[in-house]
Amino acid sequence: MSMYKIKPISGGEIQIDLPTCMYKLPNIHCHRSGSDHAQDQSGKVDPALKALEARQDDIMKRLYELKATVDGLSKTITTPDADIDVTSMVQDTPSMSLTGTASLDSLLGKDYGALRDIVINANPSQPPLSLLVLYSLLCERYKVLSAVHVHSSVSSVPAHLLKCFGEQVNHNYSRHDFQLGFTLIWKDVPKPQMKYNIQNMCPIEGEGNIARFLFSLLGQAQDVLTATLVDSWVDAAMFQLVEGSNKEKATALRSLNGALGRTPWLVGSDLTLADIVTWCAVLQSGSAAAVPANVQKWMKCCENLPHFSSAYKLLK
Repeated sequence: MSMYKIKPISGGEIQIDLPTCMYKLPNIHCHRSGSDHAQDQSGKVDPALKALEARQDDIMKRLYELKATVDGLSKTITTPDADIDVTSMVQDTPSMSLTGTASLDSLLGKDYGALRDIVINANPSQPPLSLLVLYSLLCERYKVLSAVHVHSSVSSVPAHLLKCFGEQVNHNYSRHDFQLGFTLIWKDVPKPQMKYNIQNMCPIEGEGNIARFLFSLLGQAQDVLTATLVDSWVDAAMFQLVEGSNKEKATALRSLNGALGRTPWLVGSDLTLADIVTWCAVLQSGSAAAVPANVQKWMKCCENLPHFSSAYKLLK
C-alpha cells in the first residue's frame, strides 16, 4: 500500500524527445554547396585561415633562407677540430701588426675627464697569464696606470704576484696624465672577472672573454675569417686545454701541432690573440713538458718575446 496517491493533472500520455548528445555541430567533412565553395575560393569565408597560411609560408621561406646561409658559412668557417682546413686562406690576407691606429675614444667612447679604469678580479691560485701578456702590449700603446690590490677573501698572495706589473713606485703624478687604468685585485673568485664601467655594465667573466676585450683595445682590424679562427682557438684553449679532460687536452694538442706545422703562428703568419691565449693555456694545463715538436718550437718562439717572458716568470 503506497503512502499517498495523487490524481493525474493532465490527461493522456506526454511524449518527450530526450536529446541523444550534448550539442550538435555541422559535418565539416561533407561537400559544401556551390555557393559556399565559391565563397571559400574568394577568401571571404575564413580570412583568419588565409592569414595563417600566409604566415606559415613566410616562416618556411625564411627558414629555407637561413638554412642556405648556414650551409654557406659552414663551407668557409671551421674550428680546430673540423675536417676542412682554411688556414691557407688566411695566409693571403694582409699581415697584421700589433700597432693599431684606433683611439680609445673610438673604442670605449668619449673621455669626459675621468680615467678609463679596467678592474680585474683574479684568483692568485690561477694567475691569468694571458691578461698579463696583454697588459704588457697595452703599455706599449697607451700610458697605463697600473695597481695591484689584495681582497680580504685572500689570506696571502705570493710576492711575485704582487709585483706582476713591476715595482710600484709612488711618484707625484696625476691620474689625468694617463690614458688607461689597469687595476688587478687578487680575490677568491672561481673565474677572472672584469669591469670597465662599474656603474653601467655587468662583469665580463672568463679569461678568454676578458682577453678578447683587452686585445680589442689594441685597435686591430681583422676580417671575418681571421676573427672566427682566432675565436675558435681561444675557445679551444679555454674549454679543452684548461677545463677539458685528458682526452680533450690530447685532441687539442694534436690540432695545435697540425696547425703549427703549416704556419709559424696559429692564424696566418703573424701573432694574434689565439697565440697569446693558447700559449698561456698550455702552461696552465700542465702539458708544456710533453707537447709535440711543432708546439714545442712555437712555445719557444713565444717565450723569446718580451711580453711573454714577463708572464712566464710568474710560474717559476
